[in-house]
Amino acid sequence: MDARSTGPDSIPFTAPAETIGTLDTDVAGRLLGATGDVTFVIDARGVIRDVAIANADLALDGLGEWIGRPWAETVTIESRPKIAEMLRDAAAGAPPRWRQVNHDAARGEVPVRYLAIGAGKDGRVIAIGRDLRATAALQQRLLAAQQSMERDYIRLRQAESRYRQLFELSAEAVLIVDAATRRITDANPAAKKLIGGRKDNLVGQAFSAILHNEDRDAGVALLGAVAATEKVPPLGVRMADGRQACELSATLFREGRGAFFLVRLSPLTQASDARAAADRSLEATLERIPDAFVLTDDALVILAQNSAFLDLTQTARAEQVTGQPLGRFVGRPGIDLTLLIAQLRDHGAVRNFTTIVRGEYGLQDEVELAAVATEDNGRACYGITLRNVGPLRVARQPVGEAPRSVEQLTELVGRVSLKEIVRESTDLIERLCIEAALSYTSDNRASAAEILGLSRQSLYSKLHRHGMAAGALADEA
Repeated sequence: MDARSTGPDSIPFTAPAETIGTLDTDVAGRLLGATGDVTFVIDARGVIRDVAIANADLALDGLGEWIGRPWAETVTIESRPKIAEMLRDAAAGAPPRWRQVNHDAARGEVPVRYLAIGAGKDGRVIAIGRDLRATAALQQRLLAAQQSMERDYIRLRQAESRYRQLFELSAEAVLIVDAATRRITDANPAAKKLIGGRKDNLVGQAFSAILHNEDRDAGVALLGAVAATEKVPPLGVRMADGRQACELSATLFREGRGAFFLVRLSPLTQASDARAAADRSLEATLERIPDAFVLTDDALVILAQNSAFLDLTQTARAEQVTGQPLGRFVGRPGIDLTLLIAQLRDHGAVRNFTTIVRGEYGLQDEVELAAVATEDNGRACYGITLRNVGPLRVARQPVGEAPRSVEQLTELVGRVSLKEIVRESTDLIERLCIEAALSYTSDNRASAAEILGLSRQSLYSKLHRHGMAAGALADEA
């Protein structure tokens, strides 16, 4: 290798003849084979005469079978001009440079980066290649990560724009207060209007400065309580001018590595009126909804209910229900309510719970129950809604007939004994097997009996028992 075969930025050996000497052909072959993932020896006509593969994946792609083929024919059409150019430069002794080509291999295209070097006066060329699939995979992962970051950045900007717009247009006064310094870092126009002064004057001001002297300690204490616990009731305070009374509430949130308070200020009269109106609306809504609603304490003693619950339990007045245990009206004795309480204590909510409701005059309806555990002034209580689903189950089998599905069998639990359920299950399986045999034999009773291992008379008897005899009588006729 002389100075002409090196790149413009490379530094060749200064005295290769003295330091390296004459290399044995075996040593030279091993050296070339270890230099790249694949090394080709190419003659003056561009035909591959020998190959050394150091990468096992390239051997699986069939590169070792290319001896005797023109090098240009092993690559895609787009890469052939690069092969011709590398062979021409190597023959002319031009400084070599790395070029990437794509091979048509047994398992698809393989990108390889080659350096072609002239190797003798007879026109031979040594092509040293490096597999680029691992690099390409890393590049794809980097590109996918970059695109994901860009999408996340766009979503973040859009979310920030939406929340900033909500913040600015909110009719409620909102302040952002630094949890460490207790100073205002941001305020919306409603806060500026409520407190007075310009927004620039609010930002950077101590939070306590906007409160009346007598309420400052209580306001700062509320922020401390919010930082220590989740549920802190609102506090009535006066603004610094003493003329406006407000309800102060706060929520702690984190942004970056800092903590901040989202402080809301509502004029006290407005907040009280709004809360009272909301309570009245909620009470009227619960009274008029078609689903039954009942509120109980932690012992399932009824505290309140709506008219739909009175209708469901066949009671005329609320006094007949209030103070009574829920188990008097709802659930199978010793089964449903015990399970319901366990689910509420473990998970806090229950939905799609099927049970029964017993009326004052013996009427029994199937209902679907949803419940949630909550607190009222520190006292645990349960809110329960009940929906009558009995009329919806139009496909229910009359008593004495075989069920048509596993779901109907499971609905019998708690209503009939296990012995009767097992008998019903046997009838169900027998009916399904007969139906399958008839379907398989295109309704040929004789063939169906043979498949089931029954006599024709026995099959007809079972068809009569399951109400499937109409087809059998037609077959006999």
